[in-house]
Amino acid sequence: MELLKQKILDCGRALDEHVLLVDSFLNNQVDVKLMQEVGREFARRFADAGITRIVTIESSGIAPAAMAALEMDLPLVILKKSKSSILKDGILQTEVFSFTKNAPYMLTLKPQFVNPGDKVLLIDDFLANGEAALGASSLLERAGAQVAGIGIVIAKTFQPGLKKLQEAGYRVEILAPVKRMAENLIEFE
Repeated sequence: MELLKQKILDCGRALDEHVLLVDSFLNNQVDVKLMQEVGREFARRFADAGITRIVTIESSGIAPAAMAALEMDLPLVILKKSKSSILKDGILQTEVFSFTKNAPYMLTLKPQFVNPGDKVLLIDDFLANGEAALGASSLLERAGAQVAGIGIVIAKTFQPGLKKLQEAGYRVEILAPVKRMAENLIEFE
């Protein structure tokens, strides 16, 4: 998606070979018009997948996932990664290691929001090592849903996440595949 790639080049910043800051348009501040285009692109790419529900992980995946859900006229389910005093009973959880925070967290799904037989499109902001997407997929499958696709806004394809997801049999669509990064350098596939 050229519009997204150009925004990354114009406003993103590679701190080193692992960290890409896109906080000015994807997470701390959101360019809603760009996210609307991102949502349209995911809807186009997964139009043939029979999707019945969109799922994302809080919080940076919410904007692109919400726009895709709006475009596809589907419900949006948000997996939580922070502890809550009201999320105790009837939940599914799995531990996920965060590449960004360099620490584990408990990913939580309230299964009443995902129906057995649902065909889910999982949307996430970044793909690096694939732990969040694999953990989310595991929770969704435990709830009886099928992960019909995984949409990634930005993927660092030089890290193992894409390969892990493909080897697990998931259809993965990446809008901005980054093949190499270094300080102040971003190269796309």
